[in-house]
Amino acid sequence: MSESTALSESTALSESTALSKSTALSESTAQLDKEDPLAALRQQFHLPDDTVYLDGNSLGALPKGVSKAVADAVEKQWGEDLISSWNKNDWIRLPNLVGEAIAPFIGAASGQVLCCDSISVNLFKLLASALELQGERRVILALEEDFPTDAYIAQGIARLLGEARCELRRVAPDCLEDALDEDVAVLMLTEVNYRSGERYDMAVITRAAHAAGALVLWDLAHSAGVMPVELDRANVDFAVGCGYKYFNGGPGAPGFLYVNHRHQSDVRQPLSGWLGHRDPFAFAADYEAGSGVQRYQAGTPPVISMVALRAALEVLQLTDIARVRDKSLALTAFFMQGLASRGQLDALECLTPEEPERRGSQVSVRHEQAWGISQALIEAKVIVDFRAPDIVRFGFAPLYNSFADAERALDILAEVLADERYLHERFRHRPAVT
Repeated sequence: MSESTALSESTALSESTALSKSTALSESTAQLDKEDPLAALRQQFHLPDDTVYLDGNSLGALPKGVSKAVADAVEKQWGEDLISSWNKNDWIRLPNLVGEAIAPFIGAASGQVLCCDSISVNLFKLLASALELQGERRVILALEEDFPTDAYIAQGIARLLGEARCELRRVAPDCLEDALDEDVAVLMLTEVNYRSGERYDMAVITRAAHAAGALVLWDLAHSAGVMPVELDRANVDFAVGCGYKYFNGGPGAPGFLYVNHRHQSDVRQPLSGWLGHRDPFAFAADYEAGSGVQRYQAGTPPVISMVALRAALEVLQLTDIARVRDKSLALTAFFMQGLASRGQLDALECLTPEEPERRGSQVSVRHEQAWGISQALIEAKVIVDFRAPDIVRFGFAPLYNSFADAERALDILAEVLADERYLHERFRHRPAVT
């Protein structure tokens, strides 16, 4: 046998072996999807047939029931019932009704969650309340790599109140405990880091903050709706979250806030708007705060957006949040194992912790050409997102993502890395939204 013939047969054997491994993996993946107790929920969503959507950690997919609910709100409630809908269709109570629907998913007893405004606005309201409760304490403590808007809002409050009354202090995670001194009024941090996907221990950190005399405000943007959150059990003071990620409420969906019962009679919020009044339709000249969490309402609720979010929550109500978490961990573990086992992907640095209890529902990888990689993936119909300067995020939404989605994403990611298509000129331009 010639050397070239032997080489040819060896190559053919290697390719055959690789093909059989690939086929076995695909069969294994199909079995995982077959055994998935949440698989049927995928049919509740509008998803393009040729697309793998792994960006639910930025914008959830459209639940089919939302279109019908919004059409009814527009055509029947607004179109026919007109202004009577504030009573007839209970528009006036939507902030409370949607808040109560969210409460079980974040471990909150009734009467503590209100759907209103955005995360940013709700942060402003709750941070101002916490500072006022804390007397002479003046520091808002945050982590350096939390989502920027949280720090921006704190900086705005500091400018408004002045340095003598408010200061934002940011530290690295390993410095957090030492930074909890007698000046800290409120610790503000996100349960799941938006860049790395790392999950922080809510109960442990909350206890440490309380032991130091600080209040705690948790941002649930990357945890609510995809894992059990236990605000009451952890004795959390305040929390905020959004409706457009894992709750699938649509672009610009209203956010929500949580105020623990023990604070509700003492807190005051700075945006003392009409619908937060004790009796708004008495049209009194002076403000008197409503009872409980209701005082955190300010302006007129965005009815159509709230109708959409309320309908979207019905899909999550079809299952148990613990099952959602189980599938989330299985999907992310599957994907991370794929990253580690494919040689073409060795150039990627995985930022997401391997330990299940320390990760959220995304897998983040670092590469100096992250922007080009993300755009090459999107061009190949694998929708991911990019976070500057060098991170690609793969967000797994267990209600509609499958193991087949994860495998296809890995296959295409390997192709993108192998042929270096991410370096193409067409991927150099960055639009307004990245």
